[in-house]
Amino acid sequence: MSNYIPLYRKYRPQTLETLVGQEHIKKTLTSAIELGKISHAYLFTGPRGTGKTSTARILAKSLNCKNGPTVQPCGECASCKDITNSIPIDVIEIDAASNRKVEDTQNILEKVQYVPVNGKFKIYIIDEVHMLTNHAFNALLKTLEEPPENVIFILATTEVHKVLDTIKSRCQRFDFRRITTEDIVKHLRFISDKEQINITDDALFAIAKNSAGGMRDSISLLDQLSILGISKEITIEDVNSILGRISFDILLKLSNQIIASSTSGAIEILNDIYNSGNEPLQILTNLSEYFKNLLVVKTCSKDLLPELTGLNEPQIKELLNQKEALETHQIVFLLERITYYIKEVKLATNQHLWLEVGMIDLANMTENSTLLDLEKRVRALECNGIASTSVMNQNITKPAPIAPPMPQPISKPVQQIQPQAVEKAEAPKQVASQEEFTPPPISKKPSGNDINSLWQMLLMNIKSSPTVAMLKQLAKPLEISPSGIVLTVKNERLVSQINDTNKKQLIIEAANVMFNQDSTPVTVRLAQAGDKVVQPTSVPVTQTVQPQVTQTPALTQTVPVRNETPVDNLRSQTEEMNAEKIDRLETDQEKMVLELFDGKYVE
Repeated sequence: MSNYIPLYRKYRPQTLETLVGQEHIKKTLTSAIELGKISHAYLFTGPRGTGKTSTARILAKSLNCKNGPTVQPCGECASCKDITNSIPIDVIEIDAASNRKVEDTQNILEKVQYVPVNGKFKIYIIDEVHMLTNHAFNALLKTLEEPPENVIFILATTEVHKVLDTIKSRCQRFDFRRITTEDIVKHLRFISDKEQINITDDALFAIAKNSAGGMRDSISLLDQLSILGISKEITIEDVNSILGRISFDILLKLSNQIIASSTSGAIEILNDIYNSGNEPLQILTNLSEYFKNLLVVKTCSKDLLPELTGLNEPQIKELLNQKEALETHQIVFLLERITYYIKEVKLATNQHLWLEVGMIDLANMTENSTLLDLEKRVRALECNGIASTSVMNQNITKPAPIAPPMPQPISKPVQQIQPQAVEKAEAPKQVASQEEFTPPPISKKPSGNDINSLWQMLLMNIKSSPTVAMLKQLAKPLEISPSGIVLTVKNERLVSQINDTNKKQLIIEAANVMFNQDSTPVTVRLAQAGDKVVQPTSVPVTQTVQPQVTQTPALTQTVPVRNETPVDNLRSQTEEMNAEKIDRLETDQEKMVLELFDGKYVE
């Protein structure tokens, strides 16, 4: 059996000083150890591979060392060696993912009462603590709050939001941050030199960029690539091959075809990439990362480009040349469409089909989406509208008198046009195009200073539809002016209902908007005998009978037809009947429903 030790285990930090990154945590724990202020419970949280478990072991070694508590454990005593070899007696590591039941937690708590054997503290390191069930958390809660003397709990998790708040409140929380790419590259170069791995800086940068801030993932990938470093130098192409990523040069060719709107060229390069063994999802992911880097190059300062993109100088130069062919909103739109097709490919049974559809869509998308083209289109539409308006102004001279319709066909007057007026006769074609740009009619507010018009304007400014419906039916205007508004109703219940609710405030706000002032006085009271309440009048409807050719002269006269007063009387009686119905309401629920839906009682 081979005695080979993976690099991530071989180069695991053994002291706080050798911990990569996490300066804020190293400083806090160092001060706590030096001052002797050791808590009974710690909670380490953060992304994977950022040093949570390693820090827990370092803390346990510092506390249980024969020279401890110390920031510099000796590494030679029995306790230090046991922790280094992962066989400690007084440091118990528990994987909560496989010991998540309440029975497992109870077994742990039963052993908590025993005193440490070799070290000064008995330390429990519970990894992935968020996997515990609620019952297991509750069983741990009391012991975690008041543990026995010389017992320390260190909880580690990548999903701290799943840990109960009662647990978090009893621990000192340390948030581990993602390790920066620069720190990862430095540590990888240190390991490469120690292990004599022949690898370029670009390859190390690509490894660090792929790990998303996790040191363990970076070291594992370096360990995998170290086999190639025996015979030749490891390059970024080798990293891309291991990761299944597409090289920058191929993505550059593919993006050029997309920008040039060359569908056939994009599909041809896409097939070569696909036949090389790359999966559709991986192709789209790499393409989105490429356009993300192009967007960064397009919008950010040159000094930040190497750090933000992770590309070398020749690659950044290619992107600087390419950015002139696209505008910022086009790159953003390309990224949005690629994200859409990534979602479709994940759910599709035929992923290659959607990959080709997406590539055709991307290649056709940039053809007509530049701002210059959009400005030309807008300018053309505006010019068309102006030209149509000028043609109308040229053709319209004096308004012609309105004549009754003639029985002859419409084509006859056109035949009487003189030759010199032919150009003007063709104008209606332009006018017809102008009608397409005519906005729909907008309803006009009532005009005039009479109380009926002012009453209608006031109702239009009230924001609540049920309030408007109630006022229309039950209230009458007595005075509407900037100095004040007086409304009358028929019973005391309505007076209190309007004055005691927000209905009066709605009327005040509508009056303020109407008269452009603040705090317009509004009075709502019972109708009195001396009040001269103006009743809303109905607008007379005049019907005009157009003369017909077959009619006699006596029948071609315009006959005004006015609605008779019985209609007005009937409307007034109906409103009074409904008002009396509302007066007789016995429950607030009935009144609310009637006001809300502007309802009426039907006998």
